[in-house]
Amino acid sequence: MKTEALRRRILIALLALLLVLGGGTLGYWVIGLSPLDALYQTVTTITTVGFREMFPLTTAAKVFTILLVLTGVGTALYAFSAVLEAVIEGDLMDLWGRRRMERKIADLHDHVILCGWGRVGRAIASRLVTGGEDFVVIDEDPARVEGIDPLHLVGDATDDSILERAGIRRARALVAATSTDTTNVYLTLSGRALRPELFIVARARIADSEEKLRRAGADRVVNPQAIGGARMAALLLSPNVAEFLDVITHHGDVEFRVAEVRVPADSPLAGLSLRDAHVRDRTGALVLALRDTAGAFTTNPSPEALVSPDDILIAIGTGTQLDALAALAGDHQGEMTAP
Repeated sequence: MKTEALRRRILIALLALLLVLGGGTLGYWVIGLSPLDALYQTVTTITTVGFREMFPLTTAAKVFTILLVLTGVGTALYAFSAVLEAVIEGDLMDLWGRRRMERKIADLHDHVILCGWGRVGRAIASRLVTGGEDFVVIDEDPARVEGIDPLHLVGDATDDSILERAGIRRARALVAATSTDTTNVYLTLSGRALRPELFIVARARIADSEEKLRRAGADRVVNPQAIGGARMAALLLSPNVAEFLDVITHHGDVEFRVAEVRVPADSPLAGLSLRDAHVRDRTGALVLALRDTAGAFTTNPSPEALVSPDDILIAIGTGTQLDALAALAGDHQGEMTAP
């Protein structure tokens, strides 16, 4: 990339300049100057300032000065031109901006890595922003991510080094939302290999790819076309129900929401029935379903349904009620609004 080439050029120029300064200072010090005078003599020589000599030049000093002029002046001009070109073209500011962004990414923990900045990726990002989630975008097209607000990296998301720079060792989830199923399969394989415990959501464009993505290690596979078709059919068959579900799960400005709350192993609810736990009386939230550790759902659970450790409670209520349910269950991550 242009920025990487610029970084290497500036680094090489500065290292060469430091080498010339160090060599010149050392040479004049050996000839007989003090360290400060030797540095002063070196700087005035390679910058062609033309101040007086610090001492009468012997033959050896003259030869050394000639060599220093031949090497040092060119090196100084090269370093100056590299920096000046970067400033004029605005690349230096861009380079510094990227460095700041990478430092911010290095400070992230429990964030989401979002691979792909197309229409699907932007829709995902919008929901992550609404949910207050930290995330990093990866896309190989510089023009597509130029000027966007989210933290982002330009590169091939299937490259392990890019995933490492995005903080995959510290991330809690990876979203493979690129435009091709092949790339999403490779990305899922890479993410699973780097972090076996990572939660991975993958996009599938065609139905045949869904099983391949699961075999590659995706925890969840989403086919936007299939979901869009099902949504349109639901609007035809039960428009009011479909719109109600859409409002409570996707709109952040409504009073009621659907959320999930995990029951930790040490939760006071673990081992109790819903009746004995008095969830509705104590929080006001209504439990719509239970999901056990095997992934099975119990919908519309009876009051006698037992709450087991590591179960997921799917509940509906206001934000305050859902927060109260999370506190009651001992879910320190708080309530999580359903996507």
